[in-house]
Amino acid sequence: MQCTTGWARRQRQWGAIAHTLAVLGLVLLLTMGCAPENLGIWVACPARGWGAEQEGGKSRQQGPGHGCAWRLGLTWLRRSWPLATLRSEVLLALVLLTDTAPGAGLRRWEWDWVCLLPWLAWWWKGLGLVWPALGRQPLYTTLGQLWDRATGVALMGLGLGWLSGHGPEPLGRCLGLLPTGVCLSSEAQAPRVEVTRDEAGTYEVHLRGEFVLRINGQIEFYVRMLIIFLGLLEVPGETRGSRRTRDGRTPFVRQEQMAAWFGVPHPVISRWFGYWLAQDWRRLLSQRQGEVLTLEVQQRIIDAWVAHPWWTAQQTWEHLRRQGSAITLNQVKQAGRESGWTALRRALREVYHIDAESFRPRDEWLVRQLLAQVQELVAQLEAGSGLTPEQEVAVVDMEALCEELGLRPAEPRRPLPWVLQVEHWLFGHWEWVEDGSVQCLYCGTNDVSRKSRKPRLKKYVDAQRQIQTVAVYRYYCHNPQCRHKTFTHLPPNLLPYSRWTVDHHLAAMQLYEWSHSVYRCTAQMLGVSKMTVYRWVSGFGYDLLPVAALFGVVRSSGVVGVDEKYVLVPKNDKPDSDMKRWMYVYVAVDCYTYDLLHIELYPYNTKDSAHAFLLNLRAKGYHPRVIVTDLRVDYGGLIALVFPQAVHHECIFHALQQVHKHFRDVYGRDYAHTCPQADALRREIDRIFDARTKRTAQERYDQVLAQRQAFAAETPAAEVIFVFLETHWPRLVNAIESQHIPTTNNATEEVIRIFTQHYKTFCGFDNVESARLYLAVFEKVYRFTPFSDDAQERIRGKCPLELAGYEVHKLPMARLFRGLALQWPAAAFKELVPNE
Repeated sequence: MQCTTGWARRQRQWGAIAHTLAVLGLVLLLTMGCAPENLGIWVACPARGWGAEQEGGKSRQQGPGHGCAWRLGLTWLRRSWPLATLRSEVLLALVLLTDTAPGAGLRRWEWDWVCLLPWLAWWWKGLGLVWPALGRQPLYTTLGQLWDRATGVALMGLGLGWLSGHGPEPLGRCLGLLPTGVCLSSEAQAPRVEVTRDEAGTYEVHLRGEFVLRINGQIEFYVRMLIIFLGLLEVPGETRGSRRTRDGRTPFVRQEQMAAWFGVPHPVISRWFGYWLAQDWRRLLSQRQGEVLTLEVQQRIIDAWVAHPWWTAQQTWEHLRRQGSAITLNQVKQAGRESGWTALRRALREVYHIDAESFRPRDEWLVRQLLAQVQELVAQLEAGSGLTPEQEVAVVDMEALCEELGLRPAEPRRPLPWVLQVEHWLFGHWEWVEDGSVQCLYCGTNDVSRKSRKPRLKKYVDAQRQIQTVAVYRYYCHNPQCRHKTFTHLPPNLLPYSRWTVDHHLAAMQLYEWSHSVYRCTAQMLGVSKMTVYRWVSGFGYDLLPVAALFGVVRSSGVVGVDEKYVLVPKNDKPDSDMKRWMYVYVAVDCYTYDLLHIELYPYNTKDSAHAFLLNLRAKGYHPRVIVTDLRVDYGGLIALVFPQAVHHECIFHALQQVHKHFRDVYGRDYAHTCPQADALRREIDRIFDARTKRTAQERYDQVLAQRQAFAAETPAAEVIFVFLETHWPRLVNAIESQHIPTTNNATEEVIRIFTQHYKTFCGFDNVESARLYLAVFEKVYRFTPFSDDAQERIRGKCPLELAGYEVHKLPMARLFRGLALQWPAAAFKELVPNE
């Protein structure tokens, strides 16, 4: 579809009228009985010969003088000039129409001379009649025929040229019966596009033929680009004295027309073209529209706003109005958008807390930056093989093989550094220890030597509560990474800076943890002060080493459960609020070995806290393949971020609990009696997770969802039940028919239950430091304590570390919590607990 305006439209209308008159004249001549001549296109008045016509049976006399028939020739010319005029008008009309036809490729100033062909042929015939001798010449006659044929060929060529540009268009459209500026194009000529580029880098595009653009008007950006495209179209050679664009062009489509077509105000289109010329793509692509602001007004608004960056647009506008400025609220908002101040202010408020008194970073932003940095450091550490790689083991299979083969880990061979021997030969101030009985207290190395020749005397309290004395020596540590370099070697049962033996410390730990007691009661049983017991028990929580530092490898089944519990911590640095006293303990538990992989205390139960906990778990070297959680939504994206290879599964038990709660909220607590169909639906949902195969579960799930429309139509609030199922279904169904994904998070719940038994004895922690210290103590105690005899047969009598595959049954901690470490005689407790 082509659009025309101005002179081109009027020229085309007059051409169509002239063409119509010419065609009507031809039809009128044919109806009058005039014979066709030459090509069957022209209607001619036959010329009468100068000697052939007789009048009254006698030959008409030729004109007088010099062989010229002036009278006969003038008579013919007078009678035939209307025919030449008609032919010329027809050619003129076709020239005008062909010039306005789209894609015709013709120009009026190149083809105007065609209109003179009928007059040239008319004059040539008349000259032959005036001079009969000349008209009888063969060459003259041939040229006359050529002029006639040239006129006919010109008519046919212009007609075909016009038809190729316009096609068979009804005469009513050309006469103005169609809407102005619209005409149909013919498909006879194939569309063509030509693109050229000059030396200055300017592209020039020529479009010929018919093109169709289909643009989605619902997209604002598409509409703007279409308006820009139409505004760039020009007709070669067309100029106007006025209505020119700011870059000096004469557009073919005017802005008034585009405003009417697209329903966009004229000033808005002008602003878009201004953005186009200024290459301001940011504003051209913006979806917002507003009033046109001058730079002076915009600068005044920004100056007032920057002085008070915490103000909103409403406050800034009110401030300017009080100063007497006639600025609207929309202008204030537009100035903020166009200057970039609104976007900058929004970004600043996400990072900083801005008010009239302070300008400081937000805590949550700092936490996110810290977590991102920690995650990047952990990734770099893993890439450099800095962490001990996790070893996934099948606990039961490994234990069975070890029992069958009788395998035990071999003792590593200690190298003998020859440099130490040279040092001894040269200086002779130390004695080499070759039997491996002495180890550094700080780094544990065997590369030690005795420093002093004279021993020191160490006093301690034995099992009978008597003061004893033992000789100890000072030793060198030759490990270059050890910071202490020297240490005092004590017998196994003695501790530095304490008269009490290890058995006393272990007894305090055992009484405090096994009895679920308090420090005061434990101190009374051991005959010491409660602060001494507190120091002994707390000492086990300091400098907690990861399992990799103790055993050299991180072992787990690869299936980890994560959960949290709130605890009371009155003294902390949280801001005053209703939840100030409460903090949250996060735990990560191996779902098959019940091993406590990580435990940590956080002040808030937020997404950032969960993120930090997962990063700490990864920093310990664990890379689980399955993570089981409750229905907390924060874990979904965090697990994919920290452990992208892990499958996230949600506890089916928690899911069914939530479904039952939704039923009670929607239908009431007695819905089993008041609404039997709802109770039937609840039973169908329970049956989904009783399926043994995923195929069966999926079929039952689809049957439940098929009832969604009926239940929602009857009770709109029931929609929440189906939305819940649809949301959590992908993370629930993955446990069905799986050999390694547990259906519930019972292992984590069991560890939290054991922790609660210890926690409730002292009704909360005093402060954050004591809470973190006790968590470290609980982790050690729990991991070394065997499960009771009434536990599952698979775990009965074994501690979590043993289930994970560690050889810990000979360690003092393991022996202590099996009840085998205390060797005190009964007489030692006579003074504390009289038998009489």
